[in-house]
Amino acid sequence: MTKRRVSGLLAVAAIFALASLAGRAALSQSAAPSIAEVDQAILAELALSHQILVNEGVLDAYGHVSIRHPKNPNRFLMARSGEVAPAYVTANDIMEFDLDSNPIELKGRALHSERFIHGEVYKVRPDVNAVVHSHSRAVIPFSVTKVPLRAIFHNGAFLGEGVPVYEIRDGSGEDNDMLVNTSAKGKALAKVLGDRPVVLIRGHGDAVVGPSLQVAVFRAIYTEVNANLQLQAAMLGGPVTFLNKFEANKTQRMERTWVAWKRQALERNAARR
Repeated sequence: MTKRRVSGLLAVAAIFALASLAGRAALSQSAAPSIAEVDQAILAELALSHQILVNEGVLDAYGHVSIRHPKNPNRFLMARSGEVAPAYVTANDIMEFDLDSNPIELKGRALHSERFIHGEVYKVRPDVNAVVHSHSRAVIPFSVTKVPLRAIFHNGAFLGEGVPVYEIRDGSGEDNDMLVNTSAKGKALAKVLGDRPVVLIRGHGDAVVGPSLQVAVFRAIYTEVNANLQLQAAMLGGPVTFLNKFEANKTQRMERTWVAWKRQALERNAARR
């Protein structure tokens, strides 16, 4: 067999191999679990988490919650935007996104401009399965002063000895819209978050993460409570006794709070009908 014939056969084999790989990749992509395969109970609980956070004073007309897709770690689920305020999010409003924060199926729906917070955090934090972004009022003073937000009571223990602050000017300059509305800004925020559970966004709010939806919601609520308590303690004057590193490592149980918050949200929903 001549060298030319051997080279030709090798080239043909290479083409077939590449085609096979491309075919398998396309099949794998098409076979990726979609939102249609997510249990409706999970979607309903994600929707209900918005109402829980509204009831507890964390979300208002703005803010959003997401969870990592339970069957595909490279996607996440979050509600559409538009005229749907958090208090009125339903399971039908939940959309699926890839980790670049692109919708899998847009279908003419409006998107949250700050969805990049979620996608970029999920990229670098495999331990995170839920993200809450809010304009939590009590945390704002700690985002614009040199006073760190620290754990002051047992349910705020996860805050530890200080919460980092993301300064959007560092990546966007003086002339910016104060929104984390690009992948670059989301990546910068995720870098400041690091391995922490909470990052403040200067003059804006915070992003709170957790290994589950229940934990992320618990942390979002008690970040707001802790900030209020710290402000009140500071107003009393004198030094404040914060949790030490041992106290901040305590294990927190949240089953009772989650059940109570869900029940209250469901009762309010029923009362509105």
